[in-house]
Amino acid sequence: MYCLTEQQIDRILNDIRARGVKTESLQLNLLDHICCIVERDLEPEGDFESFYQRTLKTFYKHELREIEEEALILLTYKNYYAMKKTMIVSGGISAFLLSTGIFFKFQHWPGAAICIVSGISIFSLLFLPLLFLLKAKENSAVRDRVIYGLGTFAAILFSLAVMFKIFYWPGANIMGVSVIVLMAGVFLPIYFFSGIRNAETKLNTIVSSVLIVAGCGLFLSLIRTPAKTHQQQVADTRIFVRNQQILETEQRQLKRDAVALSGDGAAINGLCESLKAYILEKETGKPAIPYDFNSETTMLSETWANVYFDEGTKPSKDLFELRSKVKAYNEGISKQSDFQGIAVEGTVLASEQIRVAAMLNDLIQIQMVVVQNEREQLVAKK
Repeated sequence: MYCLTEQQIDRILNDIRARGVKTESLQLNLLDHICCIVERDLEPEGDFESFYQRTLKTFYKHELREIEEEALILLTYKNYYAMKKTMIVSGGISAFLLSTGIFFKFQHWPGAAICIVSGISIFSLLFLPLLFLLKAKENSAVRDRVIYGLGTFAAILFSLAVMFKIFYWPGANIMGVSVIVLMAGVFLPIYFFSGIRNAETKLNTIVSSVLIVAGCGLFLSLIRTPAKTHQQQVADTRIFVRNQQILETEQRQLKRDAVALSGDGAAINGLCESLKAYILEKETGKPAIPYDFNSETTMLSETWANVYFDEGTKPSKDLFELRSKVKAYNEGISKQSDFQGIAVEGTVLASEQIRVAAMLNDLIQIQMVVVQNEREQLVAKK
């Protein structure tokens, strides 16, 4: 058994301090451990210095002060390993759910939306915040924490923007453009110029920057340009105007045949006209769109129809009454094989979670069915 001298013990303690361990209690603990190992395993005539150096290397991977950093993390954040495990598990679950959801979406199988929303939500609201907390605690430099914070916020906003874009929810483009401005104008310059100065992180910084730019470019490819949006809105308006023109022609022909709508048919037609006028007033400021409308000033937007139907308002009550009248109308003609019922599924009669242009065209289709059934009734009487 080797017996350490006072000088050798002081040598070990001073070396521990010189290697960056500043906490006194940790210095003494390390000293005690190392001394026990040396006295137990070193031969009485062995080389103390070489054995000490070999023993010391077993306490760290790169530098001895790593022990103090890990000890501080454990003392300050008792749930560090639980957080780390939760982060890993949540990352795996989100990746699995997202991959499964995308595969289901390609196959048009049920459950795709639930998987995608759950996967992106877990990734954005659990995995990324935990990743930021762990990285921020491991790096005390203010600059690094700012970079991690900006990157995490941008990643959360980006993933949510993609989810909103997939499901055509409002606000997707606003979030997407905002995160691109944040990434290109704030995060990327700070991250790139701080990382490229360090030889150890230079390559990773360049690669990460390229991936970030590529990701922003891919998202921009999903966003329709203002010119293309204008063209689509003009096209939607023209389709509505043409359908309205056809409807009015059919209604005039019906009047020439001395046929007037009555009962549920007349009520349905009146409610449709009232709802169309209300929506057009909200969209263009006028209750109708002329056939020769100005495509620069008068056109339908891509607004969701439900924003115009607050609960308790007259338009909302009219829409509810229309659904009731259509239900009664369909029940009334169900016994007559020559007449067709008004389609409900996938139209505004099922839900107002559709675009304004689609709702207007649905109302026209409802009126067209009523007119066609009146014509069929006229033919049957002859």
